[in-house]
Formats: sequence, structure tokens, C-alpha cells
Amino acid sequence: MSVLRMTLQTQLVLRALLEDPAKQRYGLELCELAGLPSGTIYPILARLEQAGWLDSAWEDPSVHEEAGRPRRRFYRITRDGAEQAREALARAYRSRRQPLPGWAARPVTEGGAS
Repeated sequence: MSVLRMTLQTQLVLRALLEDPAKQRYGLELCELAGLPSGTIYPILARLEQAGWLDSAWEDPSVHEEAGRPRRRFYRITRDGAEQAREALARAYRSRRQPLPGWAARPVTEGGAS
């Protein structure tokens, strides 16, 4: 399993997947749950799958043909992926709760940085 950069967008996708880890979700459904556009979601899903955190499978052709819509690719977080995602989200949450370093907390004066 590889280490992933925990961007805010990646965190939103992981939270959406962890809402019901056993449920398969398709890309546009994840877009709605995470509140992100498809151009953001699909690269994240590809990275998560490459890291081994997700499995994916194409929908059976008969289902989408009968529904008269494009074929969907379903994603599900793996057991190991769910564990690693929870740990990564916890680390990201803890890191945001740290106080700002001294240089970041200093007020900026009118003439520039103090």
C-alpha cells in the first residue's frame, strides 16, 4: 500500500466512501456526496485504486442497456483501505488542530511582513 497525499478533496472522497464501506458507489454518486466535480473525483479514485485502497468493477452491460444510460464503474473501499483511510483522516484532523507556527500567527504590517 502506498502513502497518499491527504488533500481536502481526497479527504472528502474518503469520507463519502466511509459513510457505508460495504456499498458500491459510482463516480457521479461520489461527486454528489463529496460535493466535488467529476474532473476532481476521477483522478482521486484512480490514485486510491492504484494504492490498493479501492476496488472497482464495471456494471453488467444488461443493466445499463435496460436503463438506457451509460455504463457505470462502481467503486468500493477495501477493508485495508478503510482502515488506512480512517487513520489518514484522523492524522489530517489532528494536524489541523495544531496551533499555527509562530511565523504564521504574526500580523502583517502595512509595509510587509514584520
